[in-house]
Amino acid sequence: MTKTGRRVTANLALTLDGRYNGPGGAADLGAIVPYAITAVARNHMARIWETATTAVLGRLNAEGFLGYWSAIAKDEAADPRDRGYANWLVGTDKVVFSRTVTEAPWERTRIANGPVVDVVSKLKASGEGDILVNSSASLIKSLLSADMIDRLYLLICPEIAGGGERLFEDGLPGTSWLVAHQETGSRGEIALVYDRVR
Repeated sequence: MTKTGRRVTANLALTLDGRYNGPGGAADLGAIVPYAITAVARNHMARIWETATTAVLGRLNAEGFLGYWSAIAKDEAADPRDRGYANWLVGTDKVVFSRTVTEAPWERTRIANGPVVDVVSKLKASGEGDILVNSSASLIKSLLSADMIDRLYLLICPEIAGGGERLFEDGLPGTSWLVAHQETGSRGEIALVYDRVR
């Protein structure tokens, strides 16, 4: 397999206790949403896509994100950082993982239903620019398990959810990371960029 130098990056918002949702399940984002609209979070969102040319998403995230961000891309009153991300997401190449959808309803999108490690390995072998795994926790977990993530963009929200799903579970390989960027907001949210030390 050819090596291109493409990085695999991933972004996710987490609570202080390492959860990406609360005890109420996938839709329980009460500990995260208030911090996702701050200036620090918006700056962080602008950072995640600046070197990415491919977005990798799970089906549920693709449906939610593309439904929401497509409208933001056309909204001239929206924050310029939001519009920048929205235009990137709508216009970039996308790979959406699904076992139920076979035809992509979005432009520049292909559906994948194989193992994420295999699909991302093939993406790394051709093209250029970063491959951004965009807030899809199950895909990020699989890639962390295979030690395939080169950069992590994390927004740490200053709340303890007390329940919900965690990103970093027992059994991950031990790895070392270097802080490439950090920024703290007035509400206590912290935007962190970690690069994998190899």
